[in-house]
Amino acid sequence: MTSQQKWNLVSYDVRDPKRLRRVAKLLEGYGERVQYSLFRVRATAERLEKLRWKLSELMTSEDDLLVIPLCDRCAAKVNDHSRGDRSDWGDPPPSFEIF
Repeated sequence: MTSQQKWNLVSYDVRDPKRLRRVAKLLEGYGERVQYSLFRVRATAERLEKLRWKLSELMTSEDDLLVIPLCDRCAAKVNDHSRGDRSDWGDPPPSFEIF
């Protein structure tokens, strides 16, 4: 049985430029950058926990991390005002068709 993927907003404030680059690089592998230090990540609970653990290895106590889980209904209402259109926060299309 697999867990369902959910949208999460991940925001960070890292004080050291070297750590900042490492954190951004890690998050690029997990999600899509929305703004400079804000990513949207679609992940299962297990994958999100793995991401948090990896981030804790990179970040120190002077850095900040905020992870906000979004329910499907909330994610569907997100507008991307910077692009002037509706962003694609819904469920991804299936990768195959059933006949």
